Amino acid sequence: MLSRPKPGESEADLLHFQNQFLAARASPAVKIVKKADKRKGEEGSTDAERPPLQDCKDVVMLDDFPDTLPALTPAPPKKSKIKSACVRFEDEDPEERLESHDQHITAVFSKIIERDTSAVAVTMPVPTGDPFPRTFHRSEIKNEVKVGSGRKSIFAQKMAARRAAEKAATTPSAAECVQIKSAAPDALNPERSTGEAPLPSIREDKAGDFLTSQRPCLITGEGLGSQKSEEEAQAIHKENLDKLQSMSEEEILQEQEKLLSQLDSSLVAFLKSRRSGNESQKKELKMEQNRLEEFVESLPVAQHGVGSCLSMQESGLEESVRKEENMKVEITDDDLPVKPKKEWIHMDNVEFEKLEWMKDLPSPRQKKTKKGMQARFSLKGELVPADADLPTHLGLHHHGEEAERAGYSLQELFHLSRSQVIQQRTLALQVLGRIVQKARAGEFASSLKGSVLRLLLDAGFLFLLRFSLDDAVDNVMAASVGALRALLVSLDDEKYLDWTFSWYQGMAAFPFVPNNEEEEEEEEEELNGTEKSQDKKLKDENKPDPDVARYDVVKLLDCPRLIETIVREFLPTQWDPQVAEPGCLLTSLHGVACATAMKFIRVLASGGRNATARLLNKFEMKSRLSRFIAEDPLDLLLPREEAIRLSTEAFRLWAVAAGYGQGCDVYRYKDSEPIPPPPVAWNQVSGLQPFLETSLKKFLQEISQTETWQTLQPLTTTYLIYLGVYYSACSQQPSVNPIDCLEELERLTSEVLQPLLSQPAIHSMWDLLRPCSALCNPLSCSPAPESVFSIASLSCTGGKPPLSLVGSKSPFPFLTALLFLINSITHVHKGLTSKYSSVLGFRGLKDYLHQSWQTGPPSVTPSSAWILRHEYHLQYFVLALARRMAGSCLDYTQHASLHHCVSMALLSRLLPGSEHLAYEVLLDLAFNPEFLPEGKAGGPEAADFSDILHLGTSAKLAQPGSVAAFFSKPTRGALLRESYQNLPFIRSCYLSHFVHLQPTLMRSQASYQGRNYLIQSMLLPEVKGPILPSDWPFFPLISLYNKVTNAETHGAVLNSLPLDLVNTVTWNLQWVLLLETWRAKTLQSIPTAAKLARLMCVFLTGGDLFLEAPIHCYTAALLSVYCQPKALDSLNLDAPLPGLASFHDLYVSLLEQFEGVSFGDPLFGVFVLLPLQKRFSVHLRLSVFGEHTSILRALGVPLQQFPVPLERYTSPPEDNLNLLRLYFRTLVTGALRHSWCPVLYVVAVTHVNSFIFSQDSTTQEIDAARKSMLRKTWLLVDETLKKHLLYYRLLNAESPLGFDLYEQLPPMRLKYLQMVTQKENKENAPAVVS
Repeated sequence: MLSRPKPGESEADLLHFQNQFLAARASPAVKIVKKADKRKGEEGSTDAERPPLQDCKDVVMLDDFPDTLPALTPAPPKKSKIKSACVRFEDEDPEERLESHDQHITAVFSKIIERDTSAVAVTMPVPTGDPFPRTFHRSEIKNEVKVGSGRKSIFAQKMAARRAAEKAATTPSAAECVQIKSAAPDALNPERSTGEAPLPSIREDKAGDFLTSQRPCLITGEGLGSQKSEEEAQAIHKENLDKLQSMSEEEILQEQEKLLSQLDSSLVAFLKSRRSGNESQKKELKMEQNRLEEFVESLPVAQHGVGSCLSMQESGLEESVRKEENMKVEITDDDLPVKPKKEWIHMDNVEFEKLEWMKDLPSPRQKKTKKGMQARFSLKGELVPADADLPTHLGLHHHGEEAERAGYSLQELFHLSRSQVIQQRTLALQVLGRIVQKARAGEFASSLKGSVLRLLLDAGFLFLLRFSLDDAVDNVMAASVGALRALLVSLDDEKYLDWTFSWYQGMAAFPFVPNNEEEEEEEEEELNGTEKSQDKKLKDENKPDPDVARYDVVKLLDCPRLIETIVREFLPTQWDPQVAEPGCLLTSLHGVACATAMKFIRVLASGGRNATARLLNKFEMKSRLSRFIAEDPLDLLLPREEAIRLSTEAFRLWAVAAGYGQGCDVYRYKDSEPIPPPPVAWNQVSGLQPFLETSLKKFLQEISQTETWQTLQPLTTTYLIYLGVYYSACSQQPSVNPIDCLEELERLTSEVLQPLLSQPAIHSMWDLLRPCSALCNPLSCSPAPESVFSIASLSCTGGKPPLSLVGSKSPFPFLTALLFLINSITHVHKGLTSKYSSVLGFRGLKDYLHQSWQTGPPSVTPSSAWILRHEYHLQYFVLALARRMAGSCLDYTQHASLHHCVSMALLSRLLPGSEHLAYEVLLDLAFNPEFLPEGKAGGPEAADFSDILHLGTSAKLAQPGSVAAFFSKPTRGALLRESYQNLPFIRSCYLSHFVHLQPTLMRSQASYQGRNYLIQSMLLPEVKGPILPSDWPFFPLISLYNKVTNAETHGAVLNSLPLDLVNTVTWNLQWVLLLETWRAKTLQSIPTAAKLARLMCVFLTGGDLFLEAPIHCYTAALLSVYCQPKALDSLNLDAPLPGLASFHDLYVSLLEQFEGVSFGDPLFGVFVLLPLQKRFSVHLRLSVFGEHTSILRALGVPLQQFPVPLERYTSPPEDNLNLLRLYFRTLVTGALRHSWCPVLYVVAVTHVNSFIFSQDSTTQEIDAARKSMLRKTWLLVDETLKKHLLYYRLLNAESPLGFDLYEQLPPMRLKYLQMVTQKENKENAPAVVS
C-alpha cells in the first residue's frame, strides 16, 4: 500500500506515485458515488452502475438516422420575452451592441443621471409619539379589504388592509368628503375656479365626461422624448378644452361631422376604441387618483385624512373596471367540489383563485368561427366532436389548452410520447397507432381538413417511432412496433391481394415501391441553397421504407436469425394439442403454427426463384409444406378458422414454388431426388381433370342462386383457369391422341359452356361490366385522401364497394377466366370458333367496350395499376377471340371498327409486365386489315368524294406543291388505298422499332405462356407509366430524328439517307394517315401541337428527305388534316407538349433548317408559317422578323396553296411595338416583298395599316411611334408600298394581292393623315387611285 504524500515532495514524486499505483492495479481507497439527478431521470447514473455489455439488448443502428433525438414538430414553441422586444439590424456593429448592453460597474457609474425632483412636492412625515415605528403581526389585522387588480400574497393583502385601516381612522365626515371632492378639481385647475361659464350640455353622458376630464385621452406625450412631454400634452389638452368651451353646440356638431367625413372609417374606429377602451379608463383613473393623493398630501394636516376616502372610492372604481375587463365570475364555496373547512390547517383564509382548478369545467361548446378547430382524439384513436360533453372519468381531460374539451391533440400526443413516465409513453404511441390505422381506413376524410398521415410524417412521426424502438422498456417497444405496423401495413391491401390471388395471373403483383416524386408544397418563405439541401435531406430521411417483403427480399433473407426464428417459433411441425381445445386462450404464439407466418414466407417466395430455393432447402420449408398440405385442415390441432387459413397459405406457397418449377417432389411424395428435379409427367396431372370438370358442372348449376354463387364464384374461377391451362398443354403432349383431345373440347363446349352462355345470369354479368369497370369509372381507382407518395398503397377513394372491379359482386374474375378458357379451346380447335360468336354480341359487353376506349388515359398509381391490369386481361381476351372470329365468321364486320378502337386504346394503356399482350396486339390486331373494313368497303373513294364536295369543312383542301415537280399529286383516296395495301410492311416497321423491349418481352412471355424455368420473379416491373408512349404511332419518325440528331452532334453529316429509312418514314406517315382518316378518335389524346411537332421531324432529319415523292405527298395530306378548322382551333403552341422541352427551340431549329435546305419548298414553308398565327407567342414572330429575316425571300408559299385562313394571322391587331417596327422595317427596306413572301406581306401590311391609322387612347410612346410611322409612310418613295400601306381596306382571298384597297381614303382617315403630316391643303391631298 502506498504512503500518503509528505511535505516537501515535488510534482514529479506525485506522478511517480501515480504510476506505481496504476501499475499495481490496486483498488482505490475512496469510491466516488454520483447520485442520479431527479430532473434528468436515469441519465445521471455512472458507468459503474450500468449492466455488463453482453447483457445489453441488440440495438439496430441505421446510417440515415442521427444518434440524437431531433426536435419533434409540432412541439410547444419556446417563447422568449426578450427576443420579441429586441430589434436587430444587418448593419449593426456587434461591438457597439455589447457596449450598449454592458452591465459592468464602470458602465453603470459612468451613466448616472440624477432624477429631476424640482416638480415633486415635499411633504413632512406624519408626527407620532412613538420613538420607533410600532411593530405588528399579520394575525392582528383582519383581511377585510381586497386590493386592486392582480393576484397578491397574503402578506401583501394584510399590508393593504393595514393601510386602509389607518386611513379610515382619520376619515372626515361625509359632508367634508363631498366638499373636498368638489373642490379638488378646482384646486387642480385654478383658472377654472376663477369663474367661467359652464360648458354646453352636449350629450352629458359622454361628452361631458370628456370636457371635465383633466387628462387627455389620445395624446400622451410619449413620443416627444423630453422630460416635459407630460406638460406639453397637458397644455395641448387645456387648449382643446378652451376651444370647445368657446364653441356653441351647433358649431361642435358641425365640426364633428366635418371630421367624420374627412377621416378614414378605420381611424375613427381606432379613436373611439382608445376613448372607450378599458385600458384608457384604468390609466385615467390611476392618474386622477395619484393627482388627488398629491393634492390631499399638500393640504394642511387637519384635512390630510380625505385622501383615504378618495383612495377607497377610486380603488373601488378601478376594481369595477378590472371586473368588467376580466369578465370572470368570482369563485365561491359552491363552485368547489370539496368545501374547505376552517378546522383544517392553514385553511382559515381560503384563497379561491388558487383553488380555481378544482371547480367543474364549463360545458364544451363549438365556436362559431369559419376557422377549423383543433382535432382531438380519444384513447381508441377516434375523433372526439368539438361539442362532445364526455365524463371526466374516461381520462380524456387534462390541464392543457382547451381544458373543457375532451381528447388529446396530435401535438399533445407527441409531447406525451417523450414523457419520462413509461405508461404515458406507451399510451401515446398506442393512441397514435390507432389514429394512423383509422386515418388509412378513411374514417377522418369527411371530418378533418388535410391529411393526418402527411401531417404526422412532416412532424417527425417516423423519427419518433425509430427512437422509441430503442427504448429499454418492452411495452414501449411493442407500442412502437404496433404504430409502425399501422403506418406501413394495410389490412385492406392484404385482404384484396389475397382475394385476387386466384384470379388469372393474380399471383403476380407490382412491388410496393414508393414514388420518388416530391409532393408540391407552397412555401411562403424562400430558402437559400443550404437550407434547401438540408430540407431535402430531412424529407428523404423522413420517408418510410416500402413494403420490404414485396420489394427487397434479399435484405430479409440475409438478416441474421430472422427467418430461422420465424420458421422455428411460428411454423413448427409439432405443438401442444391443447391449442385446439374449445375455449383455450392463447397467451403466446411461440411454438404454435401460425397462418400469418406462412403468408410471410409465401410473400418472400414471390420475390424470386433464388429466394424460393433458399426457403425450401436452407430454411426447411419443404418439410413444412408436406406437413400442412398432406393433412386435412380439420385434423390440424388448431382452431378451425386458423387451420383453414394455414392450409390455404401452404397451398399458395406451393403454387408460388411450382411457378418457378420448384417443389415438384412435394407433389410426388419423394424424399430425395437429383438436382435439378425431373419434370412432372403428364399422367401425374391428367387424373385431376375429370374431378374438376365434374365439380365445375355442379357449381355452374348454382349460378342463378345469388348468395350461393357468390360463395362458389372464387373456386369456379380457379376451375376455369385450370381447364384453360390444361387444354393448352394437352394439345402439346406427345402421349395424347389429338383426335381425343378435340372430341373432348367439343363435348365440353356443347355440354358445359354453350348452356352456360345462354343462361340469364351470364347476361346480367355482361351488363355489370360497365358499372364495375375502373376505366369507365375513373374515380373508383383514384388515390385515397390519406395516400402518401412515400408509402405504396392499394387504397382508393370510397374504398372498394361490391360494385367495383375487385368488389364482391364484380363479374371480372369469372368472365376473364371464362374468356381465357374459350380462347384456349378455339386456339386448339379452330372449328369451334363460330360456336362462341354469341359472346361478342352481348349488349353489355359492347356497351362496356364502347365506353372504355373513349375515356381519357387513366392516371397510373399503385392502386390503379393493380386494378387496371386485371381489366386489361379481359379486354385482351375479347380482342383475341375477335381476331379468330374475323377470319371465320362472315357477320363479324359489324364489330371490327369497335374492336380496332379498343385495341388501339389498349396499346397505349398496357402496363409493364404485360409486354406479351402488347406484342400480340401489335402482331395480330392493330395492323390487321380485317379490323379496318373501310379499306375494302369504299373508304378511299369516300375520302375523295368528301374532298370534292368539301363536306364538313370550309378549309382549303388544296395541298402545297413541291419544288421537285417531276411527280403528280395523288388524291387522298389513292394515298389511303396504298397505305391499306402496305399494312403488312407497316406492321413489320413498327415491330422492328420496338425491338428495345425484347428483354422485358421475353420475361413477360415466360409468365403468360407458363415457361416456369424462365420465370425469375413473381413481382412485376416497377410501374412508372404505360409500356408504349401515348404518341407511339409517331415512334419510327421520332426514332429516326433522334438518330440523325445524335449523329450530327458527334460531327457526322448525313447528306443522303438509305432506302430503308425513306421507306420507314413513308410507312410511318401512311399509318398516321390511316388513323387520322378512319380512327381519328384514337389519336385524340395526342395534342394537335404535338402531332405537328412530330411531323416537323420530317424536315429536321437533314438533307432533302422531305423532297422524296411519297414522303412529300403523305406529309401534305396530313397537313391538310391538321389545317381543318377544328384542328386549328385546338392547336395550342403555348402549352407544354409531351416529350418536348421547348417548342420555341424546335421552331428555331426549323427556321435554321429552312434557311439551309428548303429550296423554297411550299410544303416546308407552310410548316414555318403555321406557328406565326396571331394567338400564339409573339416570340415566334420575333424570331422570324428579327433574327431570320433571310428566310422571307424563300418563303414563297402562294396564297392559293396556303391552307390556313389569313384572318388567323391578322386578327386581332398586333399590339407589340417592337414587332410592328420590324414589320415596317422589313417592308421599307424591301426584305419583305409580295413576290417573295405573299402571306407574310399581307400580314405585315394589315398590321401596319391598322397601327398607323389607330386613334385609340394609349401611351405617349405608342402614339408618337404610330404618328412617326405614318409620316414615314407618307414620305415613302416606293409608291406601290405606299399605296398598300395607306389604302389597305380588308382581306380578300380571291384577290391576287390577298386584300382590297380603298379607291380613296375615308374622310376620317384623310383628316387624320392631314393632321399628322401637317398638310391641310386639298391640293396636297393624295390623288385618287384609278
